[in-house]
Amino acid sequence: MPTPPSPSSSWTGADMATAHATCLLVAYAPALSREDTRPMAVVHEMERAIPGLKLSWTLSDDGRFIPAPTLDSRATAKTSRGLLPLLCNGDERHFVTLARRETPASQNPGGRPQLEVHARWPLDVAGISAAAEALERIAEAAHAFWAHATPKRAAGDIAEQTSPTLAGPPSPPRGLPALKLPWDLPSPETPHRLGWLNYWSAATARRLGFPNPSLDVELLTRARRTAAGGWIVPLTDTPLDLDNPAHLGALLRAYERFPEIGGRTAFGTSGPG
Repeated sequence: MPTPPSPSSSWTGADMATAHATCLLVAYAPALSREDTRPMAVVHEMERAIPGLKLSWTLSDDGRFIPAPTLDSRATAKTSRGLLPLLCNGDERHFVTLARRETPASQNPGGRPQLEVHARWPLDVAGISAAAEALERIAEAAHAFWAHATPKRAAGDIAEQTSPTLAGPPSPPRGLPALKLPWDLPSPETPHRLGWLNYWSAATARRLGFPNPSLDVELLTRARRTAAGGWIVPLTDTPLDLDNPAHLGALLRAYERFPEIGGRTAFGTSGPG
């Protein structure tokens, strides 16, 4: 049996100072078809985005690293439903993972089943540098409606915007707005929430009315168009830190600009796309 790789030089040295921080990525995409090559495309694109990354390991039931099965894209296309395990890089010090799940129609906007892609990696110097490219590559390989990449700590606060509580409706922290549950949203193109780096497909951007040159001056200083016609929209130049008043303000302004996100209002008119 091969041994797990030692840390790549891309993930060592000065990067160790921020290795405790983690980026969480989630992409929401159409459900898999019977012969669907997107799972393998996502693997390859994530490996291209992060220097030195090889997702050639998985975890045993008792948490040990074991070699992942060889996943030929053609074979995977024929039997894609359920054959892609959690994949990882086999490096405990700089742990990177990629997984997917299929969610039933009852849990999704518009009553349609979806594919969710989940990834995580260290937010060290290399991980921060690769984040936007990883988001774009993974989202577009999955044909995602929308996606986000967000530091784990900020993602926890943002998740509380829709988390049900024993007392009833959610009580979001930091003055963030309460958001509807996914199955109460009108369509798959409706983002559930915002994140640090946001991917909006062309269809989602049109429905949000983004970009609007008069309303999106701040966002357009960071945003860029993707190869497939979607948008990468960062809220801040550095990883979102909600203890930073400037970062919290950017998040609140973005929610104010897009009240459709989280189902707080009906979709607005389309902007230039």
